[in-house]
Amino acid sequence: MMGLDIAFWVLAIIGIAAALAVVLLRDVFRAALSLILCFLTVAGIYVTLSADFLAAVQVLIYVGAISVLIILAIMLTREVQRGSPSGKLRIPAFVVAILFLGVVSFALINTPWQISQLPPLEPTTAALAVKLFGEGGFILAVEIAAVLLLAAILGAVVLVREK
Repeated sequence: MMGLDIAFWVLAIIGIAAALAVVLLRDVFRAALSLILCFLTVAGIYVTLSADFLAAVQVLIYVGAISVLIILAIMLTREVQRGSPSGKLRIPAFVVAILFLGVVSFALINTPWQISQLPPLEPTTAALAVKLFGEGGFILAVEIAAVLLLAAILGAVVLVREK
């Protein structure tokens, strides 16, 4: 149990550092790579919390699909070496972030958290996979979403390419 606690805290520190890098880096491409690292650390945290299905979904959807879509958009946009050079909203954004941190900290401290000492009784991934993709499941909806994402990516390439 001690090893999982250490892994959780290491992943949490790396995740916070990656999230800060997303916000603070000037190069948009490097910020996107930091976002991928942040998504991966969240998946690792899910694994340490015995939420293996959420970890798999995190890797497939966020790391796999969303990150590739963001990087594709960055690569197809011209002259995006630096973020917003003006920095007009830096101070108001900082004030809003500090207020948000205060509200979240207040909610975390004042919430009576119920912690279970027992692990899940049945494997979560297999049971959920059967419910989603078994008989009467949602495999058709997943396939339609994949085709829609592919159409959106192809449409973006057609719109951005030079004539």
